[in-house]
Amino acid sequence: MLTATAAATLLGALWFVPSANATSDSPVRDAVAASPSPQVTEQARIAATTAGDSVTGTRLADTGSFDTTPYVVGGTLCLTLGAGFVVYSVRRERLGF
Repeated sequence: MLTATAAATLLGALWFVPSANATSDSPVRDAVAASPSPQVTEQARIAATTAGDSVTGTRLADTGSFDTTPYVVGGTLCLTLGAGFVVYSVRRERLGF
């Protein structure tokens, strides 16, 4: 009964995970434009001007600012709990319960 509950919980949790479909509903274009569109070049100009202004701000992948201690402790506790269940099951099987 515990296995069925765990499986149902896992399937229920996976129900809410978004799918990552790599296909598109629109047809594929045959030819690619040789020069970028005006919108793309405009966005590139805006990105280039704002990139120089934000150098002093928070940067992507800034290491050391994110505290991972709760995740390490939680993962260790879950791993210990799972190992405990395995040991408990093996003991019960060997003792003939």
